[in-house]
Amino acid sequence: AVAAFLQTLRGWHNAPGCIVTVPHKSPCAALVDETTERARLLGAVNLIRRSDRGRLTGDMVDGLGFIAALRANRFEPAGKNAMVFGAGAVGRALLLSLAEAGIQRIAFSDPDAGRVAALMDLARTARVDDRISAGTVDDLGAVDLAVNASPVGMNGEDRMPFDPARLPRHAMVADVVTKPVETPLLRAAKAHGCRIQTGLEMSDAQATMQLDFFGLLPADGAP
Repeated sequence: AVAAFLQTLRGWHNAPGCIVTVPHKSPCAALVDETTERARLLGAVNLIRRSDRGRLTGDMVDGLGFIAALRANRFEPAGKNAMVFGAGAVGRALLLSLAEAGIQRIAFSDPDAGRVAALMDLARTARVDDRISAGTVDDLGAVDLAVNASPVGMNGEDRMPFDPARLPRHAMVADVVTKPVETPLLRAAKAHGCRIQTGLEMSDAQATMQLDFFGLLPADGAP
């Protein structure tokens, strides 16, 4: 019922728009009237703004929120090596944002060949494919940042996308899953001695960006 909901949103006069989450980010990108350049490249939106005339505009700020959370946790991506499990909408957003932040290398792992192909197309379009690889990551010893950008571990699921015990202890382990706040992956990473970043931190880091996009940010810029 996503298309019907967005059609309803067009006439919803006291709604500034909506926030979009998994699994609707990619389908919604094809249903809005226009997107930002970033969202167009990613083929996904997580914010949809409604104009006074019912026109819908989409943007995708997951990657920006992720980088903001990393820096709040005193992790600077520039010059580092990263591994990302998941090549869907969030994985593609992380590709752009980590590349813009100066990441040295990103290895992506995803069992879906179609998602991997779309991600590599994006890397070529953004001209960062020399820093991107895809496939099974066997050696995690040189990884500085390991990210779960998939739904694995959501809502009580006890699976982990990878074994954090294979990572060096200086690595940052991040998850995009917001419920539970501390996923099985993050618990295992913390037990191994790694620093962790929760999906809620990534989500909360987007609050000011969301308010600004919807035109709801106070004049002083504080949420």
